Amino acid sequence: MAKTVIHFILLTIALLLAQLIGSKIALWNVAMPIVFIYLLLRLPINLHTSWVIIIAFFLGLTVDTFSNTAGMNALACTMLAVMRRPVFYLYVLRDDDEQPNPLPGSDTIGVGPYFRYMATLTLAYCTMLFLIQAFTLRDFPLTLMRIGASSALSMLLLMATDSLLSRKSEERL
Repeated sequence: MAKTVIHFILLTIALLLAQLIGSKIALWNVAMPIVFIYLLLRLPINLHTSWVIIIAFFLGLTVDTFSNTAGMNALACTMLAVMRRPVFYLYVLRDDDEQPNPLPGSDTIGVGPYFRYMATLTLAYCTMLFLIQAFTLRDFPLTLMRIGASSALSMLLLMATDSLLSRKSEERL
């Protein structure tokens, strides 16, 4: 238990630093990498929703504080925390839960279901974030491009992160 908490804290620090560096980089002023939501995606599914919402809010608030985005990430993370469990059970049957406290990941639920789970939540997060950021329909095509490009880039980075941190890759070595 303590090892898991320490691992989560170190992963939080590493991903927040990566996000703060990555938020300064916007490819062609359209695609922004979002990697810190990996922490929310990998929280145990049976963790009480209140705790997930609290963790998500403070995680988003931390990014907002250093990115000067005035609560946009905190709102999008809170929305992601609420959607997480229903989206998980949309792609994974409850009977498939072999573990009492399943951790979503490609090593536990399979690559296909995990990719759909991750893609749905990443798209929802990017949609919420960029619609709040634009707060107008005047440049709607640009907003749609930002949502699509940021979602695609983030999904690529999240799958890469998951493949690096998954337990199956450690067993293969």
